[in-house]
Amino acid sequence: MVDYSKWKNIEISDDEDDTHPNIDTPSLFRWRHQARIERMEEQKREKETVEQTKKKLQDKLEETRRKLSEKDAQDISVTELQNTLDALLKEEAELKKKEAEIHKKEEIAPWNVDTISNPGFTKTVINKKPPRKAEELSDEEKEKRMQKFIKENEKLLKEFGMLRKYDDSKKFLMEHPQLVSEDTANYLVIWCINLEMEDKTMLSQHVAHQCICMQYILELAKQLDVDPRSCVSSFFSKIQIAEPEYKASFEDELRSFKDRVSRRAKEKLEAALREQEEEERKARLGPGGLDPVEVFESLPKELQECFEKQDTQLLQEVIANMPQDEAAYHMKRCVDSGLWLPEGNKKKTESEAENSNEASKSSEEIYQSVDDVD
Repeated sequence: MVDYSKWKNIEISDDEDDTHPNIDTPSLFRWRHQARIERMEEQKREKETVEQTKKKLQDKLEETRRKLSEKDAQDISVTELQNTLDALLKEEAELKKKEAEIHKKEEIAPWNVDTISNPGFTKTVINKKPPRKAEELSDEEKEKRMQKFIKENEKLLKEFGMLRKYDDSKKFLMEHPQLVSEDTANYLVIWCINLEMEDKTMLSQHVAHQCICMQYILELAKQLDVDPRSCVSSFFSKIQIAEPEYKASFEDELRSFKDRVSRRAKEKLEAALREQEEEERKARLGPGGLDPVEVFESLPKELQECFEKQDTQLLQEVIANMPQDEAAYHMKRCVDSGLWLPEGNKKKTESEAENSNEASKSSEEIYQSVDDVD
């Protein structure tokens, strides 16, 4: 025969017993359930403690019995070992008694929804559409797509970047859904940096706000695995009625983005300045590939004074008073940098002579013309 007695004592925390009108029944059921869970956890911990203690005790008993069997070889006191063994056996008996009490508690404990059954296996299958595949393009293809996108929509992009109200931005994107894309976010980032480099900080920060809005829309679409154009209305509705934590997160991201734009603009300006200085340096390199500015700054003060005054006589005197090796070193660097042109005077003399001949010819031609008129 089947024993149905075990079904007579089942503990249910959310039973239908009548409760006092002033008592919150759902809360009472939750408290009952929580108390039962805590009791079960305590019983589980108690059982695990007994099992661990039992295991340690068995190890000690085995070790003590082994020592007793080897007492002659190890010269150990038999009395001491026997006393230890008796104490361990006594502890074992008490432990078995406690183990029996725990087993008895488990047998008489009422069943509940947490112990009445255990699932054999669980499996949930949800039909869902496959994830949207991101378009895979090379860097060159992305650049071409970006250039084409900007060429077709630059006016609209600038108009969106200048909008100030959420409702206006929402309406504008709903009317021009092609702008809801990564290309728009990238364009706004570049525009922000360029404005910052032009020292138009206020305008750059305003465009940054529109850029973060677009990035939030794209992120929302990514999380939901849908087309970004379908998230425009959802985002602007959410940001307008959002909880303080969501708005605070948005503002934190906006501040962080503004800082990144400012740093990037500063880096680009410094890089452009370095590039310009390098071009100027290359342009002024002398015939030997040395920079005249750097060479001049490395010259002794007496030589610097000669070049500043452009006094050839003084230069010759300073060179004559310097050690030959040092003078040769400095003058070679002056020649390689173009500070000193050894052929300069010769070319100047030849140029002056040529100009004089030309002037004479011109005068003769003028006089000849006057004679012809006469």
